[in-house]
Amino acid sequence: MLRTALKYLAAMVLSGLSFAHGESVTLDGTEQWTMKSAEGRDYRIMISLPEGDVPYTGGYPVIYLLDANAYFPSFHAAKRAQDQMKGAILVGIGYPSDTPLDFDRRAFDLSPPQPAERNTPPQGGQDLFLDFIEQRLMPRVEQRFKVDQDQRSLVGWSFGGMFGIYALFTRPELFQHVVAVSPSLWWRDRYLLEHERAFTQRAHAGKLDLTHRSLTMLVGDREMPQEIQDVRSLQLRLENLSQYGLRSDFQIETGEDHMSVPFRVPNRVLDELLRTRRF
Repeated sequence: MLRTALKYLAAMVLSGLSFAHGESVTLDGTEQWTMKSAEGRDYRIMISLPEGDVPYTGGYPVIYLLDANAYFPSFHAAKRAQDQMKGAILVGIGYPSDTPLDFDRRAFDLSPPQPAERNTPPQGGQDLFLDFIEQRLMPRVEQRFKVDQDQRSLVGWSFGGMFGIYALFTRPELFQHVVAVSPSLWWRDRYLLEHERAFTQRAHAGKLDLTHRSLTMLVGDREMPQEIQDVRSLQLRLENLSQYGLRSDFQIETGEDHMSVPFRVPNRVLDELLRTRRF
């Protein structure tokens, strides 16, 4: 019942969007922005507002959540239900669409370039999307709120999990913590392996500061066995970088598959990012 309710809630439209035959629905404790990328792409930004005084660190921890049309309601509800988590900012990055998952937009934003003959729908926008987050969204968030610069996290599912790992490998200074739920490591003939090798080489060469950096990967035990093994193997390889500060973790959610696991884990992810991450 809970999973069904969360899926229904995720399909609801947020902050000014409306049901086909009813009044609009607004989630208490939220606000919504519309922002454009440098290329003119529109994004719906959903904010779960922090509650309480600014922490002793001088700023609120911030969690950036991908595919927010689908997953922002459940994360927002889990955050507000627990006093220990209310003092955080949840920034959902979504699209101006009435669907929980905008397939075409996320396929572009979260993926590497593809050969022209395989580029339907258009793909390859991962660096442009990272530019939008780093150069436009983060400054706007930090202008609006007092932010703890040492507590910035990114959470993504499937392609979003793949994107989060790509962000860690290519811009490790951007987020202290990445949570990748069911990351699509198989995509494009495991293209992330190239970036993993470069990331690992830079770490061993002393060119990266991975102090207080972490990657948590979660999968459902009903996902494809090879996909589970790929995630587990990545975590084992990254354990070698713990000497430089990188913490990696692998968790399995019992009874969940690829589509259900993101609705199961909001509380666990928030707990991981807001209660156990203290330096």
